[in-house]
Amino acid sequence: MKSCSEDMVKISFLKDNLVRVRAAINGEFSETGLERYGFIKKYDEKNIKRKKLSNGFEMESTSLKISWNNDGSLLLSEKKSGKEFLRQKGMDLKKKSAAVNFNAAKGEDWVGFGDQSRTRLYHRGTVADLYVRNVKSYIPIPFFMSTNGYGIFVNTTHHIVFDMCKNKPSEFSWQDARGEIDYYIIYGPSFKDILDVYTDITGKPKLPPEWAFGLWYICRTQANDYEAVNDALNLRKEEIPCDVLGLEPGWMETNYDLSVDKKWSNERFPIPGYCFNGPHNFFNSIKRMGFKFELWLCNEYDLSYEEERRLGRMQSSENKESAEFHKEAELDEHFTLPRYSDSITKKDEAWFEHLKKFVDQGTDFFKQDGAFQVCTHPDKLWGNGMKDEEMHNLYPLLYSRQMHEGFASHSDRRPVVFTPSGWAGFQAWCGTWTGDTGGRLDTLGAMLNTSIVGHSWATNDMEVMQKEGIHFGYLQPWSQINSWNYFRMPWLQGDELCSMHKFYSSFRARLIPYLYSWAYQSTLTGYPLMPPLTFEFPEDKACRENLHQYFLGRDLMVGIYKNEIYFPDGKWKDYWTGEVTEGKKEHSVSWPVDKGGALYVREGGIITFGPLMQYRKQKPLDEIEVYVFPSEKESSMLFYEDDGVSFKHQQGEFATSEIRASRNGKDVKIELGKRSGKYDGMPAERKWSFTVALDSKPSEVKINGKKADGNKWQWNSERKELCISALILDTAIISIS
Repeated sequence: MKSCSEDMVKISFLKDNLVRVRAAINGEFSETGLERYGFIKKYDEKNIKRKKLSNGFEMESTSLKISWNNDGSLLLSEKKSGKEFLRQKGMDLKKKSAAVNFNAAKGEDWVGFGDQSRTRLYHRGTVADLYVRNVKSYIPIPFFMSTNGYGIFVNTTHHIVFDMCKNKPSEFSWQDARGEIDYYIIYGPSFKDILDVYTDITGKPKLPPEWAFGLWYICRTQANDYEAVNDALNLRKEEIPCDVLGLEPGWMETNYDLSVDKKWSNERFPIPGYCFNGPHNFFNSIKRMGFKFELWLCNEYDLSYEEERRLGRMQSSENKESAEFHKEAELDEHFTLPRYSDSITKKDEAWFEHLKKFVDQGTDFFKQDGAFQVCTHPDKLWGNGMKDEEMHNLYPLLYSRQMHEGFASHSDRRPVVFTPSGWAGFQAWCGTWTGDTGGRLDTLGAMLNTSIVGHSWATNDMEVMQKEGIHFGYLQPWSQINSWNYFRMPWLQGDELCSMHKFYSSFRARLIPYLYSWAYQSTLTGYPLMPPLTFEFPEDKACRENLHQYFLGRDLMVGIYKNEIYFPDGKWKDYWTGEVTEGKKEHSVSWPVDKGGALYVREGGIITFGPLMQYRKQKPLDEIEVYVFPSEKESSMLFYEDDGVSFKHQQGEFATSEIRASRNGKDVKIELGKRSGKYDGMPAERKWSFTVALDSKPSEVKINGKKADGNKWQWNSERKELCISALILDTAIISIS
């Protein structure tokens, strides 16, 4: 690598455990698209003096020490112990590319990079080629974390390639087409700690509406108004809980209409002009059955004009130049100047403006298809002056944020933004599905690799004709059935599979209070709702490349498409059968014939189930069943609730109840803490019931110090579970012996 003089380099401590390293030819630093449009947090640099060395300098925070050498090398170490954890060997700066390389420690490995690989979670010995592409790499992210306790985020929107010891076994490096070096070093020591800081830099996930965690059903693209209404009606008749009904591209008069003049297909969805907003139209009927409504979109609008306008950099184009004509010639309106090659974009109008009329009709969110945001535009000069080499990876971020902010501003409701594409910071603005990759095992790799970079709201297109696909499809952060060109209605899959859809959809509907509580935690910490096993057990190497198991929330472990299940340390209770398995080994397991995969509760697990509803808010949330698998180490769970739709939770209008559990030999203690906080529509009182996994039948149960009558609890000898009847209590201490 070439030398890099001190005046070409800028190194800053942004926090005690966060360092930014920049290098540019002649020290001429430029802002990236992520900075320009506010996708990364601005920090006040800590005022730390450099200590001049003979060929470089040193800098120290309270815990870290940086040594820079003008040959382009850098050493980052712990101040107190002197332990080295990152050594940059050198860098090479050119006008249109920049490269930097590092020593790789023996045994060191890395997770990260988002959806650019679906066959691995750890990346030593591989190349990560990061560029938004259709199917191949929908959401590549220039961020990774090391088993040595640090993370690196590269501030770029250009095509960037990471070589993680592929070509040089003891060295990792990257090459950025931007032509500058700009990266953040986050000191851990754990993945959780690093991810918390990374999502501070690029944005924490925002809590979606509660109904987003229910089932979504998307009609065939060939559907008309009658079929859509009947799909909704059949979901209710079959008692398959479902919160969303959506339409594919066929809803538009012009298929794949990119313009801002899109209209309903008059043939399939005739809507009289005199009652454009109802109340007698087909979508009003669907919404009266309790569904939220979704519409498919494609986009090639130049979103950069709106971003520049927000920054005050874009001039209005209202005063258009006109062509000159001979005094005797007839004026021709076609000669209005200037004429742009982009005939779609209205340069003085935000993309969301033309969607407002559909929101006013009752549309609750839009599905932002990959078309055409995944396509390259090699000959395009975007309205902000960027070429596609810089704008291509940035575009999905602009799309998601403008959709989020447009909907929030217009409706004053929490948005759902749904897209297959993204770049660094996408987790703050959208939920995703795995695009045109189906709903089988390989989609889990995509979801886990995006969860590793802080993403929580993920799903795929459920495989509705396989038991395994049904199991997998319902046990994700979000869940959808997409009929697309086919007949994927649950009631058309035969009696056995239809019964499975009924069971799993009902199970999911009751599980939403658990999902919603852990979703809230994700918004605070960036920790994903669907973490891989290695996040919870980072020291267990048997967890590292497990691509058929994952956690849903902290306490449910899901196994898909394979009977060989690895059990990490601790005890694990089969939720289907009640059987308990000891951990730190792999077992070949089975599940009941009417299920499609494995589901286990981890020791210490606390799961909150709500009443069965066909859609959210059909009933009040006034009954909660708490499933507890107590361990000797005390565990806790914060039960979270709010109004589910508004932004009032951001002003503190929500409620929480802490639930704690522990076991000492045969004695078990469960504590239900007093509910703290309030919100509109909060139930005045609530019935709490408890199901507790035990080794043997208890001899005595006490509730708040008083012995409970035999009619207050029952023992399930087959599953070895104690069931405590519904209690109307604000607080409770349950003692079991």
